[in-house]
Amino acid sequence: MAMSRNSDFEFALEDDNRSKLFESAEQEAESIAASGTKNSIALTIAELEDGEYNKQYRTCSWLHTAGLMLSEYIVLAIMSFPWSYSVLGLVPGLILTVFVASTVLYTGLIIAEFCEKYPHLQNVCDIGQFLLGGYKWAWYATAVCFLLNNLLIQGLHVLVGAKYLNTITNHSICTVGFSGIVAGISLVFSLPRTFSSLSFMGYFAAATMFIAVLLSMIFAGVQSHPYQYDGTPVVFRAFPAEGTTFVSGMGAFLNIVYSFVGQVTYPQFIAEMRNPKDFKKVLWIVTTCEVIIFGLAGSIIYVYVGDKYMTAPAFGSLQRAFKIIAFSFAVPTIVYAGALYANVTAKFVLFSLVDRQQKYRFSRSLTSWLIWVGILSLSWAVAFVIAEVIPFFSDLLSLMSSLFDCWFGFVFWGIAYIRLRKRKYGADYSFGRLTLVEKLNYVVSIGLIGMGVYILGPGLYASVQSIILSYQADLYGTVFSCASNGI
Repeated sequence: MAMSRNSDFEFALEDDNRSKLFESAEQEAESIAASGTKNSIALTIAELEDGEYNKQYRTCSWLHTAGLMLSEYIVLAIMSFPWSYSVLGLVPGLILTVFVASTVLYTGLIIAEFCEKYPHLQNVCDIGQFLLGGYKWAWYATAVCFLLNNLLIQGLHVLVGAKYLNTITNHSICTVGFSGIVAGISLVFSLPRTFSSLSFMGYFAAATMFIAVLLSMIFAGVQSHPYQYDGTPVVFRAFPAEGTTFVSGMGAFLNIVYSFVGQVTYPQFIAEMRNPKDFKKVLWIVTTCEVIIFGLAGSIIYVYVGDKYMTAPAFGSLQRAFKIIAFSFAVPTIVYAGALYANVTAKFVLFSLVDRQQKYRFSRSLTSWLIWVGILSLSWAVAFVIAEVIPFFSDLLSLMSSLFDCWFGFVFWGIAYIRLRKRKYGADYSFGRLTLVEKLNYVVSIGLIGMGVYILGPGLYASVQSIILSYQADLYGTVFSCASNGI
């Protein structure tokens, strides 16, 4: 018991010392900046940065980072856009696509500025603690949300991997077995310890997923009729059908939100860039690609498949031969995107929880590798359980969006902009002192916070209600079921 108390004391003491060090560095930087010294903030913070970290982990060029972000966004969630458009209608669906993309781009630019001013905050949990008053509970609360978000994403990829194997093999073995196979393969691809090592796989996964989406659009147009066609004509709508409920509409919107919101990983990507200032360039490139691909995929597939025959993911709306071909090109993304989030999770656990004294962080010893593999294995074991306990796709996307994207996509970065302005003006800060542009941005930031709160409140209600209704309609199987979940 005494050992536990001593460990807790040392843990708390280290946190206090680290916080004081960062606060001292920031105060010194601001003091020098006030005297007019050029680049003083960057120079002061640079003295804090660990040279070994820079050597071993700041390895990503802007091309590496672009590959990581494309692999994060050009993923299976794209194939939920046709379903979202079938619920919302084509016009509102496209408008919401551009709107959400714009908010994510805007918040990404805030994150870039924030990480430039506070480079010692290298993950979203440190940022959450800083934004919410510096309290330790805020760090732990953010950490729980961060880990749950990533584990649910890993579970989603295990689930879709099992769907794929069931689809192409006509359910040759128990679905639980397929889920275990996908989790095991994903574990292997999670093992590289730097993002630059993963980025090459990321480009390949993004390219093959793009091919899968492109083939799905082509096949939807050339097939004689959608899968399970019963003679009812294919109909698409420009606006929502009469009688569309709040629950279904909110679920469709949250699917779009989930597909765009990936800011939770931005601070760690920036922390491993050789030149963090290049992140804004990466952000513009990736967001432009997202809007074009998401909008085209959602609208084209929806127009040719229609309301009645739409499935999520949309591969299920294609005839069997087309479905297998297109779905197969998504396999690298099924494995890699989950592996990327597992890697981010494991790195956070290692750096922030397990190896706080940096004993194994830069080591390549057998012990350090056993710890690394152990953390990854545990994360994939949890992801496997999630895939078996929550065996659905679009509702799982909506649930994750309402629980976590509200914070990591909107609320945090609205607060971050306000904190940046307070940092700029110091003791003289007030709304009246802001420039016109800053005032407009301030209002937008308040809107971001409000949007996040709305997604958490009514959005979470709609997600849970949709899951309840789906179970009542017997649309899902039981937990740890051997039954096929193929599409």
